[in-house]
Amino acid sequence: MASLHELVRMADEWLRIDEIPDYPPALNGLQLEAACEVARIAAAVDACLPVVEQACDRGADLLVVHHGLFWSGARRIEGPLFHKLRCAIEGGLAIYSAHIPLDVHPDLGNNARLLAELDFENEAEPFFPWKGIDLGLRVEVDVGRDELLERVRTATGVEPHLCPGGAERVKSLGVITGGAGAEIAAVAETGVDTFLTGEGPHWSYTAAEEIGVNLIYAGHYATETFGVKALARRWVEACPGLGWEFIDHPTGL
Repeated sequence: MASLHELVRMADEWLRIDEIPDYPPALNGLQLEAACEVARIAAAVDACLPVVEQACDRGADLLVVHHGLFWSGARRIEGPLFHKLRCAIEGGLAIYSAHIPLDVHPDLGNNARLLAELDFENEAEPFFPWKGIDLGLRVEVDVGRDELLERVRTATGVEPHLCPGGAERVKSLGVITGGAGAEIAAVAETGVDTFLTGEGPHWSYTAAEEIGVNLIYAGHYATETFGVKALARRWVEACPGLGWEFIDHPTGL
């Protein structure tokens, strides 16, 4: 077993929780405290009720997620939120959330882990400035568009949706996991010819066509499963004897 507060301290330090900017409702870090000893960790993308219920049913002491409990801001603790919190508290489940800090981490982050699955891990550089940090990773490659799509399909387990606005031979790939499709124009200005993200608004497809870049949507959920898994593994490496598992609850988006 390991101390909950020691695990939180480790993650806060690894992810630079106090330094990386984010949207206010993200409330990165420990969101719900529970018993101070952890034997089993569950990792998931979203702190939704079905995930919390599964984590408790499987005997987890700590749930680490990418999207935490407070995305809708301050709310009355009633209805679904009440049931979710009651389930976690009665189940002795602590909840830790890391959003952008877990997207941008150079090793544990969603961007980095996705690129590793695409076999581009060692060549990436940060790109796309936002609030003093870089939200994504950029890699110079030489790969056919169809081959890249197949790599994305294998890495994420979903069928990627392509806007073939650019060349069939990919030379410069930018990756921002999650819902960054609306940034297509600004991303294109960085010089990438292909942009890989999770999802985007309807107009981002036609914008990519007009700009002349390839835009690949690989699923908001599917592109953000990597970071929580990597963080759970890192905890287990630091504290041998801990167990962990991933709770897969895809949204299809």
